[in-house]
This record gives sequence, structure tokens and C-alpha cells, in this order.
Amino acid sequence: MGTSFKDQLLKAGLVNKKQVQKAGHEKNTNRKKNKGQSASPEENKTRQEQLAKEKHNIQLNLQLNAEKQRLENLSQARQLIETNRLPLEDYDEPYYFAMGKKIKKLFVTEEIAKKLSFGQLAIVKLDESFQIVPARVAHQIASRDPESLVVLNTPES
Repeated sequence: MGTSFKDQLLKAGLVNKKQVQKAGHEKNTNRKKNKGQSASPEENKTRQEQLAKEKHNIQLNLQLNAEKQRLENLSQARQLIETNRLPLEDYDEPYYFAMGKKIKKLFVTEEIAKKLSFGQLAIVKLDESFQIVPARVAHQIASRDPESLVVLNTPES
């Protein structure tokens, strides 16, 4: 391993031991003096700007991640509805349900109407149409997108 710079200067005869000790002492005293002092105002200002920019970037990343998660949940809810919905054909029995302050009507069979009222099936909203899905799927959909769940009756014990 190479020798230090001060040792090389001593060997070359450019400095003596007293000069090396004096330089070391001055270095230590300068270090002790500057230890309690803070950085210059310009350095503080740039550091504060950097911290503010980092904080802003972190907030922006959190918002982007939240939006990404929301869109992913909507996509998963849509997929669950599309894969598990019951086919709605031209049925004759109307099933009335409340959506907000309005009463909506969906034509179903008598069997589907009973299952809806007992909580075995649920009505969910996909875009502007209503679909019927099993209750277990409705719970999964509600966990991802609560706004798409329209009717899920709870069975009485």
C-alpha cells in the first residue's frame, strides 16, 4: 500500500516533522471550529429547495399510485361482472329495486327474483346497464368498486 502524502514529502526532504505537525494541528482546529457552524445561507436555501422538490415528487408518486390502483380495481370489477353475469333475456316478471332516490325495473324470471330477494344473487351496474351476478361475486366486486353494487339483499337468519 502506498505511503501518505505527508510521508512522501518528508522522505523527499521538502518539509520537516515540525511543519507536518503544525499542518495537522491547523487542520484539526479548523475542523473543530467549523463543526458547530451551519452551512452558508445559499447552501441552506438550495437544500430546502431540494427537500421541497423531493416532498412534492413523493406526493405526486403517491397520487399516481392511488390512481393506478383505482383504475386497476375498476378493471377487475368490470372483468368479474363480465365473466360471472347471468344472461338477461326477454323475461316477463318485473323486479323493482331502488337506486338512489329512483325506482328501477329489471325483467327477470320468478326463480331469479326469489334468489335476488333471498340474497343469493345481486344486481350490479356495468356502464349504463344492470347485470345479475352471484352473491359471492358481488362481495368481490363491492370490495373493488363499491359504486357498481346496486342491490345485494342480506338473507335473514
